[in-house]
Amino acid sequence: MNWFTRVRNSLGFSDEKKTSEKDLWIKCKSCQEMLFVQEYEDNLSVCPRCEHHGRISADARLALLLDDGFELLPQPQVTEDPLKFKDSKKYTDRLKEARAKNPHHDAYSVGSGTIDGRPAVVGVQDFSFMGGSMGMAVGMAFCAGAERALTRKCPYIVVTAAGGARMQEGILSLMQMPRATVMTRRLKNAGLPYIVVLTDPTTGGVTASYAMLGDIHIAEPGALIGFAGQRVIQDTIREQLPEGFQRAEYLHKHGMVDMVVHRRELKDTLGNVIDYLQPQAAA
Repeated sequence: MNWFTRVRNSLGFSDEKKTSEKDLWIKCKSCQEMLFVQEYEDNLSVCPRCEHHGRISADARLALLLDDGFELLPQPQVTEDPLKFKDSKKYTDRLKEARAKNPHHDAYSVGSGTIDGRPAVVGVQDFSFMGGSMGMAVGMAFCAGAERALTRKCPYIVVTAAGGARMQEGILSLMQMPRATVMTRRLKNAGLPYIVVLTDPTTGGVTASYAMLGDIHIAEPGALIGFAGQRVIQDTIREQLPEGFQRAEYLHKHGMVDMVVHRRELKDTLGNVIDYLQPQAAA
């Protein structure tokens, strides 16, 4: 420690104060208003000014939807970097960076518990882990969640948030689409509800497979939902797309989404949907 650092610290000029002040505020990505972090988090990461729904972690989502005391399923172990993929970085390095910032091993986590006393299994994709991309680990975790729902004979609820398939795993990531589709058919054959909650963003191969195979599709307000990007579609069909295209409200209006539900009402809504779909035992 040099003399300048010692004097600076003795006068109270430390980086801790700057960091704490910075952490007190967050800017809404929609209305650009500065919000108190505590107020924002207390409001379930929804802007109290414009109702913009921010992205939340898998743990926060599971805690929001499931009752206390739920079980977190272990994440499946898969072969990592089977293609020895490298772009500007090695795939193994990208995984290490993502795991250093995330409490979970990959982008899909499954909780088994209850929703207001109703048995349910909930799978959640976390966009903060490599954009929620669908690789072998995500596919295996999705299937493990479906298997648990089949074992418990209860609904399987999936909360999607992904940029699509994980390109670093190539065809192996695309193989997760039919695997997940088969599991949704098994749930259907067993007479168990499969409910999808679409959050921002849900795109690519996830949209092209299990995200759009639910018995009921619920979306959060303003969520981006689609397969290809808007610019790609416009360049392909050479037409200007309508305003709000691929947003939850537009898809609801055109019949691709059953309902758009505010985050604070989501748990109650899921409970009502489960009651409606789940067969009741004879008295």
